[in-house]
Amino acid sequence: MLKNLLKISLILLITGTASAQSAADKYVASYKEAAIRTMNQHGVPASIVLGIAIHESASGTSRIAKYLNNHFGLKGKSGPKPIPSAYKGYESVDDCYADFVAFLKKRVNSLFIHHPAGDYKKWATGIQRGGYAASKTWASQVMGIIKKYKLYEYDNGIPESIRPVETIKVTSNETTKQSTTYRVKYGDTLVEIAEKFNTTVKNILLKNSLKTSNLSIGQELQL
Repeated sequence: MLKNLLKISLILLITGTASAQSAADKYVASYKEAAIRTMNQHGVPASIVLGIAIHESASGTSRIAKYLNNHFGLKGKSGPKPIPSAYKGYESVDDCYADFVAFLKKRVNSLFIHHPAGDYKKWATGIQRGGYAASKTWASQVMGIIKKYKLYEYDNGIPESIRPVETIKVTSNETTKQSTTYRVKYGDTLVEIAEKFNTTVKNILLKNSLKTSNLSIGQELQL
C-alpha cells in the first residue's frame, strides 16, 4: 500500500511539473514575437518581458490574464473589464505590454538609457529596486525563469565593449578595402548615424536595401 501511494505521489509530482513547464512553453510560443517587437520599439529585453509575464500571470493562466489581458498585475481603473477587479483591463496583450513599458519608464527610466535590450540581470534587479515588487527574491525568481527557459536567446543586446564597429576586408587582388558596420542602439536615427560616419541617409538605405528609415535595436547596418 505504501509503495503504491509513493508511486501515485511521484506520478502526480511529475505530471504537475510537466504541466507547469508546458504552460510556460506555450506562453513563450504565443507571445515571443510581441515581446521582441516591444524590445525593438522600446529597448526592454524580450527576456524580461516574457520572464516577468510568466512569473506574474502564471504563464498566462491567472484570472486577470484570462479575463483582463493583464499579464503584469498592473493596477488601475482604465480599460474594458469583464470581471470586477482592482487590476487594469486591456483590449489585447499588446496593449498590456505597451502599458508595462510606460510603467517601467516612469519607475526605472535609467535602464532604458544605460542597458537598452541587454543584460536581463541588471534589468531584473533594477526593476525590483524601482519598487515593482515587494518580495526580496522577486528578481532572483524572474532570472531563474529566464535561465530555465533560455529566454535570453530572444534578446539582441550586445555590450558596447564587444560590439563590432569596423572590419577590414581584403579583395582578391590583395588591395585593402575598409567596410564599416554599425549595430543600432537605443535612440539612434539614420540622420545621426549618417552624420557620425560621414555618409548620407540615402546611401545607408541603398546599401542595406531599406525601404524606410525605421530602425530596430541591435540591427546591423553596412556603411
